[in-house]
Amino acid sequence: MLRGINLGKRQLKSAELKAVIEGLGFIDVKTLLASGNVVFTAPDAPAERLEAQIHDALALATGLKSEIFVRTPEEVNAVVAANPFPDAATNRPSFLVVTFHRKPVDAAAVDALMAVHDGPERARAIDRELYIDFREGQGRSMLHAPLGKATRDPVTTARNWNTVLKIRDAL
Repeated sequence: MLRGINLGKRQLKSAELKAVIEGLGFIDVKTLLASGNVVFTAPDAPAERLEAQIHDALALATGLKSEIFVRTPEEVNAVVAANPFPDAATNRPSFLVVTFHRKPVDAAAVDALMAVHDGPERARAIDRELYIDFREGQGRSMLHAPLGKATRDPVTTARNWNTVLKIRDAL
């Protein structure tokens, strides 16, 4: 998953992304939607190494520098299975958002924030992911900045539940 792709001036065509990934020698490359999602088969290597390879190849080929988040099929399946808000997944999947982090999210800090939060949103941290149910949408939510402070992680990428499921199904 690439962070912040096809937002504003950060444009990247799916064909360009696919070519970069194939150029690294990865196979079974498929892009999903137009928001920086790509699935592929790669040699067994640590996620950090794959992220760095993709980052550097993307910058070289397109000039675009984006944070890259790699998850294995098992990790994506675990993200889906761990969803603490199954009602949101069923009733408003586009309002349920998963933010992906590099390190485990501080669950205690998120729980403390949510204990005093006065909005309709719900949030729960599980391992390296933060699940947020934006019951009334993200646009007017006042939760973004406080969650950023609570997680202390400026480098994340987010996908709504529909997209998470499409990634899982493509794997």
